[in-house]
Amino acid sequence: MIGGLDPEVKAAVDAAVKQFQKLGAEIVEISLPHTDYAAATYYIIAPAEASANLARFDGIRYGARMDGADPIELYCRTRGAGFGAEVKRRIILGTYVLSSGYYDAYYLHAQKVRTLIRNDFLKAFEQVDAIVTPTTPTAAFKIGEKFDDPLQMYLCDVFTLACNLAGICGISIPCGFTGNPQPSTPRRGEAQRRRLNPQPRLPIGLQLLGQPFGEETLLKIAHVYELNTLWHKEKTPTVI
Repeated sequence: MIGGLDPEVKAAVDAAVKQFQKLGAEIVEISLPHTDYAAATYYIIAPAEASANLARFDGIRYGARMDGADPIELYCRTRGAGFGAEVKRRIILGTYVLSSGYYDAYYLHAQKVRTLIRNDFLKAFEQVDAIVTPTTPTAAFKIGEKFDDPLQMYLCDVFTLACNLAGICGISIPCGFTGNPQPSTPRRGEAQRRRLNPQPRLPIGLQLLGQPFGEETLLKIAHVYELNTLWHKEKTPTVI
């Protein structure tokens, strides 16, 4: 849990935790102190890797090719036409953090923080079988709502980035909707009522994290949760 978490998301996740407890799980609070730096760390390491890996797509050997009067023009036109705005943004940022004078200050330092984040998770898994978090700090947002604000888009990843850095496994499952964050249980006539009176509710996700190669445990936990709720069968009405 972090500051600024949407109240409805917190309520839905709390309800899911109670459901797990009802099903026999023992709930333990843990601390992951270095995950506060996960977003900043990820958006140094990931763009650096993107910059290095995408350098090969120059239109000569791989990918789309745009003709040019000389090799430099060919490279520029190919990469300009073949990459979208977000890819270009990450390439530029990654090239910057890998450049001379900044490698030690940014990339190397981020790798050290990455190790601290991984150690936090490994220590936590000495106490628990799985970790429960929200998937995102808010419910699903409208298409294009954050398109012009990439920083807000990056911050929406705050819960899902740490597992990538730590090299652990994770799964996201539905756990509620805005306006109705209580556990979904079968009720006679409920599905028909919702079809006749659709509300613009937005889905809320629950994330389960497990230790490296612990996918089997996560899938079992997720399966048991879905057997005892109906969130995975509900759909959000399309709002135009």
